[in-house]
Amino acid sequence: QVQLVESGGGLVQPGGSLRLSCAASGSIFSIYAMGWYRRAQGKQRELVATITGGSLTNYAFSVKGRFTISRDNAKSTVYLQMNGLKPEDTAVYYCNADLSRVVAGPRSVYWGQGTQVTVSS
Repeated sequence: QVQLVESGGGLVQPGGSLRLSCAASGSIFSIYAMGWYRRAQGKQRELVATITGGSLTNYAFSVKGRFTISRDNAKSTVYLQMNGLKPEDTAVYYCNADLSRVVAGPRSVYWGQGTQVTVSS
């Protein structure tokens, strides 16, 4: 059993900041890439940011320079620091992890349940 649990969402005013966390737990051998995605109401899910096992990062153009993804491998946790938030950042944010559960085992992608971020005055 593998679980990804997000936290840190909430209501913030435009220009404000939030820090999302996502902790992976359960029977895990190794975590490769981790990422954050979001789905705004009425829209498709979109990539926000990803980070590889070697900490190489990739960002959506819309968040580049405002959001920072990082990870703590010892804690199996990925973070998303969001600064300069805009109303258009309002969405449910989901984390995922590409991982293997046993030595030399297959890789699978697991998803968290999502956390709501609302940017409004």
